Amino acid sequence: MAIVATLLTLALPRYFHSVERSREVVLKHDLRSMRDAIDKFLADHGRYPATLDELADRRYLRSVPVDPITDSTTTWVLVAPPEDNGTGVYDVRSGATGNSLQGAPYESW
Repeated sequence: MAIVATLLTLALPRYFHSVERSREVVLKHDLRSMRDAIDKFLADHGRYPATLDELADRRYLRSVPVDPITDSTTTWVLVAPPEDNGTGVYDVRSGATGNSLQGAPYESW
């Protein structure tokens, strides 16, 4: 029993670290995909999308992705365009609190 407990104390921290790293990789990929979809929408329509759902409705995204850190599609923070470019979604950020494994806040990605 002591051997099993010792092995678990070595393996569990590595497991949780790899799970957290995987979530961060997915978050970076989702942000990159949504930003690319926003740029394509702007190029096609000459305006920014009003919501992320509009990107999904018009098939720029299959669906609004789930934020892997908060496990929700409603926590994305929408950034409005600069004042002279109108309204809509200019950029998107994670609504997760806390810092990544490298120490950068999720909301700054």
